[in-house]
Amino acid sequence: MGQQIFLSGVLMQTAWLYISLFLIIGIIVPVVPLLLSWLLAPKKPNPVKQSTYECGIETVGDSWVQFKAQYYIFALVFLIFDVETVFLFPWALAMDKLPLFVVLEGILFILILVAGLVYVWRKGMLEWV
Repeated sequence: MGQQIFLSGVLMQTAWLYISLFLIIGIIVPVVPLLLSWLLAPKKPNPVKQSTYECGIETVGDSWVQFKAQYYIFALVFLIFDVETVFLFPWALAMDKLPLFVVLEGILFILILVAGLVYVWRKGMLEWV
């Protein structure tokens, strides 16, 4: 009994060791390159480097142009249905081997997405202006 408690304590400590190592590495990996680029990057600003540049064409007028949010919503709707395809493809391939409950969950998932599509359509967000 005492050995079993000792083993579960050792396993628990090992699990926390893995979690802490994962967190430490997860913090170090993005922070170190950012610090290195900040330290090693050349810092010689001039007007040419700080000017607005896009696609090799000189900008005319103000470069801060406000875009319609509708374009972003259109892209997000496309992304949602793209992700839906990724989730439904394996489900559709294995549908004959799945229990009825899983098939009904997949149908519910599709119905929720169709309801979202109908909502977006009625709001006029799919009109490209």
